[in-house]
Amino acid sequence: MSIDPVNGGNSSDDEDNINSNNKKDSEKLENNYDINSSDNNNNDSLLIAEANIQEKELKIIVNETKFKDQLRNKGFGEVFNTEYILNSLETLYLLNNNKLKILGKKEYDFSSLLKILLKKDKKILTKYLIFRDLRSKGYVVKEGFGFGIDFRIYERGEYGKKPSKYVSIGINEGLNIKAKDFVNTIDQIEDMGKDTVIAVIERRGEVIYYKTIKISFFENKKKEKIINNQISKNII
Repeated sequence: MSIDPVNGGNSSDDEDNINSNNKKDSEKLENNYDINSSDNNNNDSLLIAEANIQEKELKIIVNETKFKDQLRNKGFGEVFNTEYILNSLETLYLLNNNKLKILGKKEYDFSSLLKILLKKDKKILTKYLIFRDLRSKGYVVKEGFGFGIDFRIYERGEYGKKPSKYVSIGINEGLNIKAKDFVNTIDQIEDMGKDTVIAVIERRGEVIYYKTIKISFFENKKKEKIINNQISKNII
């Protein structure tokens, strides 16, 4: 299966080609995808916070209560083993919007942290572009929980009150994927009562969203047979 919703161009040979920018410096990445643009008009405009970093694990820890409260109210961070932790994407997003200062042995900004994270996760740029886009639309976005899921997406005002309605899989335009594996992933998600959103990064960095819908028909008006997963565009 090849997903290319924009212009029907040639697919890349493999995911390493899609992520070839991992071998380039972060400045080049920022120029290609305009990832330095900030959300000046978003709901996070008043947020200012400080956090400490455990550099070996790249763990971002918020210690002061006032910062924890601000972040929690905006849907950033979670408690793990009594520590209030920001994940990598939340940290990048807040750094890029000048809403976070990391206290450590050396200074970390958006570009320097991104360069480090690219060595650990070749999908970090794809994930960040989707995360930034969803946050700019007012959604609270949390990391996925396996099955190939990148994100849990919460409707406005529902984080902490209701389970996520949507989960998202992020891919790059033109990426070849195995249809069987993809359908199996979607089936597992639907078995959990979630709706699947496919977030596709087109070549200029725009994010296009698709929702999968099952089509069914009845055989001899008695047997229902599921025949396919249909994709509906731009649900977000």
